[in-house]
Amino acid sequence: MEMTKGLLMILMTAILTQNFVLSKFLGICPFLGVSKKLNTAVGMSAAVIFVMALATAVTYPINLLLVSKNLAYLQTIVFILVIAALVQLVEIILKKYIPALYSALGIYLPLITTNCAVLGVVILNVDNGYNFAQSMFNSVGAGLGFMLAMVMFAGVRERMESCEIPKFMRGLPITLVAASLVSVSFLGFTGIVEHIFG
Repeated sequence: MEMTKGLLMILMTAILTQNFVLSKFLGICPFLGVSKKLNTAVGMSAAVIFVMALATAVTYPINLLLVSKNLAYLQTIVFILVIAALVQLVEIILKKYIPALYSALGIYLPLITTNCAVLGVVILNVDNGYNFAQSMFNSVGAGLGFMLAMVMFAGVRERMESCEIPKFMRGLPITLVAASLVSVSFLGFTGIVEHIFG
C-alpha cells in the first residue's frame, strides 16, 4: 500500500507540480513550436511519452552497468546516444504507418533527440536514486505532464487566433505571455498533491 502511494505520488508530482515544461522549463522548443494545432500537439506529446518511457527502460540497466564498472561519468553521452536511436525508431514508425502526423511534425520530430526533457527525465531518475518502477512512473508522469501542458497551450493558442491582439504583441510576445499564464495555472496543484499524498 505504501509503495503504491509512493508511486502515485511520483506520477502526480511529475504531471502537475514538477511539470517538466512549466516548472523545470525543459522541452520549451517543441512546446512553443508544435503547440499551434491540437492534433500536432497530441501527436508530438505521444511520441515524447513513448520515447521517455522507452529511454528510461533502456537506460536504467545501462546505468547500472556503467556504475558497476566505474564508468558513471559516461552517463550523459550514453543516454544521448540511446535517445537518438529511439527517436530514429519512432521517426521510421511514424513515416511508415502515420505519414500525415510525420509530415505535420516536420523538423520537430528529430528535435526530440535534443529535447532536454527526454534527457532530463533520464538524468533526474538517476540523480533521485529511483529504482526501476519509480523511474518508469516518473518518466511516464513527465510525458503525461508534457502532453497536458502541450494540449492546454494548444487550446489557448487556437483561441488566441480569433482574438484582436495589439500589433506590438503579435507573434512571440503574446505566445510567451500565454505560456506564462498556463504555467501559473499549474501552481494551484501544489497544495492539492501535497494534501492528498502528504
